[in-house]
Amino acid sequence: MNASTPTRGVDLARQIVVLSALSFMLIAAVIGAGAFGNSAVEDQQGGALDTDGSYLAPAGPAFSIWSLIYLGLIVYAIWQALPRQRANPRQRALGWLIALTMTLNGLWLVTARFGTLFLTVVVIVLLLAALGWTFRVAVATREPRGGVVDSVLIDGVTGLHLGWVTLATVANTAAWLTTVVPPSWEQGADAIGITVLIVVALIGLAIAWRSSWRVAPALALAWGLGWLAVERFSGSPQSTPIGITAIIVAVVVLLVPVAVSGMRLLRPSID
Repeated sequence: MNASTPTRGVDLARQIVVLSALSFMLIAAVIGAGAFGNSAVEDQQGGALDTDGSYLAPAGPAFSIWSLIYLGLIVYAIWQALPRQRANPRQRALGWLIALTMTLNGLWLVTARFGTLFLTVVVIVLLLAALGWTFRVAVATREPRGGVVDSVLIDGVTGLHLGWVTLATVANTAAWLTTVVPPSWEQGADAIGITVLIVVALIGLAIAWRSSWRVAPALALAWGLGWLAVERFSGSPQSTPIGITAIIVAVVVLLVPVAVSGMRLLRPSID
């Protein structure tokens, strides 16, 4: 516990809420994986959320990143529950927000199972907004950091979550639109897909810029874009132009923050 900061009753409540949000998210994830005999997420909503649900859906292996994100959130929830973290100013600033992102994460899975495809879009947009705000607070807060553990479990995990959900929001929205737009729109799928991916590139660079060129969101976003390219080259529906664009965007959103961060690290030694 921070000896210079007195503990308040709301601090313990925050720790409990974070653990409760984690439990809800994990239970929803287990159900969403089809562990109890129900259909898995990709088989729900008439298969619209599967890898062939739209031209902007990544291949199946892309979703393995959830294991890393969930692991990071589990470790964070346990770490923030330690007595010494109870009055930590960083936890006070971010604990409630991270709990909100985990709750919305679980709510998306519940919506995919029991709601409509449009409602999944609404929830994932809310999740994206919550993650964006949380990551912004995490990198902008002036409160003292707790070293490597703090940076990895707060900035790193939230950044990965944000980067992946950025692409997931695009894929989810594209899946919904595919079910409601006229079939004739497929003739312009390549042009629409390329345009959307250019916007994704701008969003990815904006996230990097606003976070002082943190790399975590770019890693998750580039991972998803790479598997999107794989699906467009070898899966269904196929689109070589979208696949090539996805690769270019993945390289740009990853290399730019890496390059800028590298230059910042080298600058002191150069000076």
